[in-house]
Amino acid sequence: MYFLILHALLLTFSIPPQKTWGFFAHELINRQAVYSLPPEMMSLFKKELLFLGEKSVNPDRRRYAVQGEAEKHYIDLDHYGDSARSLLPKYWPQALEKYSEDTLRAHGIGPWSTYLTFVSLTKAFAAQDKASILRLSADLGHYLGDLNVPLHTTQNYNGQLSGQTGIHGFWESRIPELQAKNYSFWVGKATYVTDPQEALWEAVSRAHAQVDTVLRFEKELSAAFSESQKYSYEERNGLTVRVYSRAFTEAYAAALHGQVERQLQRSIKMIADFWYTAWVNAGQPDLSRLKEGNQEKEKEAASGLQVREHH
Repeated sequence: MYFLILHALLLTFSIPPQKTWGFFAHELINRQAVYSLPPEMMSLFKKELLFLGEKSVNPDRRRYAVQGEAEKHYIDLDHYGDSARSLLPKYWPQALEKYSEDTLRAHGIGPWSTYLTFVSLTKAFAAQDKASILRLSADLGHYLGDLNVPLHTTQNYNGQLSGQTGIHGFWESRIPELQAKNYSFWVGKATYVTDPQEALWEAVSRAHAQVDTVLRFEKELSAAFSESQKYSYEERNGLTVRVYSRAFTEAYAAALHGQVERQLQRSIKMIADFWYTAWVNAGQPDLSRLKEGNQEKEKEAASGLQVREHH
């Protein structure tokens, strides 16, 4: 209930649309991912449950303050055509050989930059730096969650190209806000990811395959609902704001057949898997005896895409 109240206070339709889950969902998926970790990691992560949830939204807070941050949250696959998955190189250096960096950044660099955050987390585990581990774990959870949102993979990210402006917040925020209490979040134990970069691209491709469904069902339902039926008004943070009505939200969620819940579940599992894989790759350090490290400023560890890993 705390999360629903918090989200209700933060969410209004006057906030500019963002290519990201809402604050409520990001906090939820980061915290739920902790419960899939092995006992050796729970010794740290469960104690830091509040931190991992609260800091999950830091990348969004940096979007308009830090140059180069916004493009880390999405990738416009449709800019590259129907064969984007086969055309786009899995590795950043090869992508730079094929396309200009300006082009890549203009249309999102989510899969590549998320991999570098994963690499940075692995290094933090190896260095046994508690502050960096926690900060990067929270950030990585955010970026992985973003890549599982269908509207993060298209230029029509807020329905602005199809007369459906507002659908982004509707799908990622309004539906979870009203229905998350009925979702199942147990996704099983974390497992090792043998090819992290391939896993990132598979997640993006799977999300992109759902874009047509997201847009089509909203348009069909909008034709069946009057304006007064589609929207309602609620008091939020002392203001009366227009929101999608409960009836329209429930009808849309039903038409999607649990799509939002499934993508939340996939985000949770992926986050747990990537945290676990970074820890294993770092040699499985004892997380119950970490040094505090430097209390770093809130910033992205890998600023830009300077790292040249090919593996």
